[in-house]
Amino acid sequence: MRLVALLLSLAVLAPTAPAAAQEPDGLEVTGWILQSAPDRTVTRNADGISTLSVAGVSIGPGGDRVAAPTDDARRLLRTAHRNGLDAELLVSNYSNRLEAFDPRAAHRLLDSDRNVAAVAERLGRFARQGWDGINVDLEVVRRSDADGLVAFVRAIQDAMPAAKTVTIDVSATGSLDGYRDRGYRMRALGEAADTIKLMTYDEHGPTWTGPGPVGSLDWQRRSLEAALDAVPPAKLDLGVAGYGYSWPKHRTGRSYTIPTIRRMVERDGARPRWSAEDGEWTTTLSNGTVLWWSDARSYARRVDLAQEHGLHGLALWRLGSADTLR
Repeated sequence: MRLVALLLSLAVLAPTAPAAAQEPDGLEVTGWILQSAPDRTVTRNADGISTLSVAGVSIGPGGDRVAAPTDDARRLLRTAHRNGLDAELLVSNYSNRLEAFDPRAAHRLLDSDRNVAAVAERLGRFARQGWDGINVDLEVVRRSDADGLVAFVRAIQDAMPAAKTVTIDVSATGSLDGYRDRGYRMRALGEAADTIKLMTYDEHGPTWTGPGPVGSLDWQRRSLEAALDAVPPAKLDLGVAGYGYSWPKHRTGRSYTIPTIRRMVERDGARPRWSAEDGEWTTTLSNGTVLWWSDARSYARRVDLAQEHGLHGLALWRLGSADTLR
């Protein structure tokens, strides 16, 4: 495993920016990236990843269309290829108007054979314009739309050349019934998609739980093992957080990049604590704000977990927020 240099660079109590590692042995690594990110973010991380997934394009509110990739998305596609990386185009139901995932748009897409066919065909055209694959990121999916989601993945496969890939992001939970409640027929999705990326993060967050790890190792392990009951390990990627959350005393918290959290901790003079059980850092600032974050040391622990289970790889959300992978 090529993480020795990274681990030696980490102080037990001081989470300063570590030297990052090369792509781990036996694992493919996807780095998600916002389309507004600069090219240098790709270049800095290129040695630590194999696939760049660019977010991307969104389906319309009626579920019957999908926007074309922007100039920025196409720029990152070219940058990925210059760095020897595959490039996926991420399609989601995220709505800038709502500033959230739009469950109604997802339902209107997945509940209509006609909409599924139309959107899949358009995504296939995008793939033929240079993308190596499509990454499906439909979230807040209704349980009743689980069959439609499988049909959508299959339709995208049919709309593209065989060499192109279709991957799907799945919100993590601890049981197969839990996955089905979230609209995921795991066994069928494992057969339809080339890879399933488990989003094993956001176990805790400032608007839905009290303070806690972004994605603890125990919770990730339970979510992974539930998925493995239906999906072969060679088709699963373990999601890794590359960010942190705050829980202030008197207002709503928010997410922060890892460099920003380190600056906050240093300015405050707070003493960070590494939780070996959770595989994350935490501290409380002088004003009572609680912080939890997942950095390169956390990533190293997830590499171990993925290798232990013989997974296809890892998927990091996101480049530009996380510690550099190289």
